[in-house]
Amino acid sequence: MQEKLVLTQEWDKIFPKSDKVNHRKVTFHNRYGITLAADLYEPKDAQGKLAAIAVSGPFGAVKEQASGLYAQTMAERGFLTIAFDPSFTGESGGTPRYMASPDINTEDFQAAVDFLSVQDNVDPEKIGIIGICGWGGMALNTAAIDTRIKATVTSTMYDMTRVNANGYFDAEDSEQARYEKRKALNAQRIEDYKNGNYTLGGGVVDPLPEDAPFFVKDYHDYYKTNRGYHPRSLNSNGGWNVIGCMSFMNQPILQYSNEIRSAVLVIHGEKAHSCYFSKDAFANMVKDNPYTDNKELLIIPDAVHTDLYDRVDIIPFDKITEFFQKAMK
Repeated sequence: MQEKLVLTQEWDKIFPKSDKVNHRKVTFHNRYGITLAADLYEPKDAQGKLAAIAVSGPFGAVKEQASGLYAQTMAERGFLTIAFDPSFTGESGGTPRYMASPDINTEDFQAAVDFLSVQDNVDPEKIGIIGICGWGGMALNTAAIDTRIKATVTSTMYDMTRVNANGYFDAEDSEQARYEKRKALNAQRIEDYKNGNYTLGGGVVDPLPEDAPFFVKDYHDYYKTNRGYHPRSLNSNGGWNVIGCMSFMNQPILQYSNEIRSAVLVIHGEKAHSCYFSKDAFANMVKDNPYTDNKELLIIPDAVHTDLYDRVDIIPFDKITEFFQKAMK
């Protein structure tokens, strides 16, 4: 039996509502029985069965932020789309709150494909996914396991397993550094168990320290200002649980990415602190993979990480549209 979710009915996105699409809230469940909440966008006056796209991300964001913008924009371009909140976050179900899982979050994308596959106005042979930031890595992982997906776009991608295990820029990539991290996280587990609740790790730092690195300033500029703040976003507020992402440390998600046969477009900003995730993930995906003709890495000149969250003059929507149309012929 699906959880009963309380869904906001008024428009509470950080982007304006389009007059070219119909919008409504929907729910669906994953194989763990967690009910997920999504915004469904469909082109007005659409006829017949449509190609469909499921969108999620960034990691710690909600569907009212970047993923909703992508979904609405792609609906304006003729696709039926959903932007969903991952398990344990936003308006989606799942307890305890603010936990993440490489397995469950990959399953969330697969559950979105389940939902889209049975809609009367969707062609089940034409389903794609878009993953933004940490959900770019999830999208690649999903493409590696889900043969129903015809095309995948990752935008400003993070490999959450790599950053959790190795730290930013692989600065903590040593057995000793990982040991200290594990020790601290396991000590936190005992505290949480004794206290009967999970301690939050804190979202994006605010106020911003003067010596904050550029990528922290970049996140602050999005999550902590009118540009991107949303009351349900973890990054805008209290963040994940301290132990919320613990299992990413020893469960690498991109193990079989070089067995993806379907089309993949990897997009990243040239000046993004995170660009190395996309470059390395793409190189690993095409290595010893006989299906490389439909794989592409697109680097956007001068763009930083959050530019691909909401800068519609920078996000290559024309290219994304063309990519999906070609892959879903």
